Formats: sequence, structure tokens, C-alpha cells
Amino acid sequence: MEFLSLLFILATGIHWLNTQGQRKRTALLAEQLRPYQIEKHMEQLTSAYMRALGETDPERQQQILQLQEAAEQQLANEFQNLAREFAKLPAPVTRAFKVALPFIDQLSPKASFDMRRMLEVHAQGIALAVNNPQGLSPKELSFRMMGEMFLMQHSCHWFCKSKTIASARMLAQHQTRHEQALDAVSPETREAYLDVVQG
Repeated sequence: MEFLSLLFILATGIHWLNTQGQRKRTALLAEQLRPYQIEKHMEQLTSAYMRALGETDPERQQQILQLQEAAEQQLANEFQNLAREFAKLPAPVTRAFKVALPFIDQLSPKASFDMRRMLEVHAQGIALAVNNPQGLSPKELSFRMMGEMFLMQHSCHWFCKSKTIASARMLAQHQTRHEQALDAVSPETREAYLDVVQG
């Protein structure tokens, strides 16, 4: 009986510490996002991409996608600014757990990832997609951009909460699994992303 009581107290303590850490990381990211309209641009683009991909008339599809160029450029610019500003923050507050256990990053740095590096990966991935050096078709580019945006959103939710919650949110919100988003991004983003989370 004493063992069960001890186990319950330990579990409650871990949950409380996790919750405190999540609140701090969520507040930090919200504060950094406040000057930008990143979420607004993402909502607009996702909606437009989905509408265009549902179009049967190729000319109409092309027209919808071309109208998104300004929002794509704004998203890329704002996200680069966010990554630049976030990079100025000190290391301890920018680290997130790969496994949701408090202080595990102090026992093993490999048990956490640095959100500064993660935001840099996503800023470069979004900019690369917008610049489209591979000359992807508008349809291919919309898939690439959605992959880049969804994976970036997943990283933000992972930083604030956990990978499990981030994956569940992406599935509920976009009907997209983490693996699908990872497959949709550019090879450069995928390699850099895996280097951050596996490093």
C-alpha cells in the first residue's frame, strides 16, 4: 500500500512539473509569435490550397494558387524573422523534451531538442518552397507548402506540449499523420529536421 501511495505521489509530481514546463514554453512561444501574422497566413494558404486541389478546372486551380504568392512570401519573411528573434533566446528555455519527463534534459541533453534550431529548419524549408528552385508545378508546390506548414505547426505543438499531443492535433486538424507531413516536405527540410530531433 505504501508503495502505491509513493507511486501516486511521484506520478502527481511528474505531471505537475510537466504542466509547469508546458505553460512556460507555451507562453514563451506565444510571446515570440505575437508580432507576426503567421497563423493567419497559414490558415489562408491552407484554405486556398485545399480549395485549389478540389478544383476540376486546371485554369481555375492555377488562378487560385497564383493569388497566394503574396501570402506565401509574407509567411516566409515573417517566419525567418521569428526564427532570427527566437535564436537570440538562451538555451535552457528553448529546449523541449523528446520524452515528457521533467529535468531529463539535464540528465541527457540528447533527450531534448533545441527549438531555436528547429525554427531555423522550418524557416529555411518554407523559404525554399516559396522560392521553388526545383520548378515544382503549382499543384506539387501546394502539397510541399502544406507539408512544410504542417510539420512546422507540429514542431510548435511538440515544443509546447509533447510529440504525442502534436501528432494527435495534426491528425485531428488536418487529417495528416506526422509521417505524411515529413514525406511531403523537401528532402533538405526532412534531413535537417531529423538531424535536430535525432541528434
